[in-house]
Amino acid sequence: MAKPFRIVALVSGGGTTLQNLIDRISTGNLAVEIAGVVSSRADAFGVERAKKAGLPVTVVSRANPGRKSEGFVPSSPPDLRPGFADEVWSAVRSFAPDLVVLAGWLHLLPIPADFRHRVLNIHPALLPAFGGKGMYGRRVHEAVLAYGAKVSGCTVHFADDTYDTGPIVVQKCVPVKEGDAPDALAARVFAAECDAYPEAIELIASGRVAVQGRRVIISD
Repeated sequence: MAKPFRIVALVSGGGTTLQNLIDRISTGNLAVEIAGVVSSRADAFGVERAKKAGLPVTVVSRANPGRKSEGFVPSSPPDLRPGFADEVWSAVRSFAPDLVVLAGWLHLLPIPADFRHRVLNIHPALLPAFGGKGMYGRRVHEAVLAYGAKVSGCTVHFADDTYDTGPIVVQKCVPVKEGDAPDALAARVFAAECDAYPEAIELIASGRVAVQGRRVIISD
């Protein structure tokens, strides 16, 4: 029997992306195993989702001692306590994953050499547009609408050491409708994300993905 392809999910918030992966696996629509979940916050609802699904969870708190909590605000490296990244990767390695998926992870995390092109992220816009530091959640959809874009969507890409710049694996488009509000656009984009992330994971699990510079080559 073939060894299951193992993924580890990194979460910081509500865990809706994690829940989508859990649901896809439970219905037989994603043939991978979630080996574990690492959270940067003990009170993140993603932790509860993971525990409800029977998944092992490790919490690695990102905050410096005595620093006031900033909720779900992404942190730049100076806000992270010393040793945070090393502890995250130690937790990840303890689960022996084939792939790491950022599932609402809200901190810039340097990628070590042994995980290069083995960490996926999903962004709620069509990169390279509307990406970069500070572009997350509702802010992205507000920026899309303010710019007058006619389409938006989502991008699954390999994570690197900067925001939203790694090689792109999968993109899916959604229309921007006349009179759209940010929440309506966000819901449309999230529906696309629910298909795009599992698709990208399956492509990698099946050995069909190769990276050549900035280009991701997908074989038949």
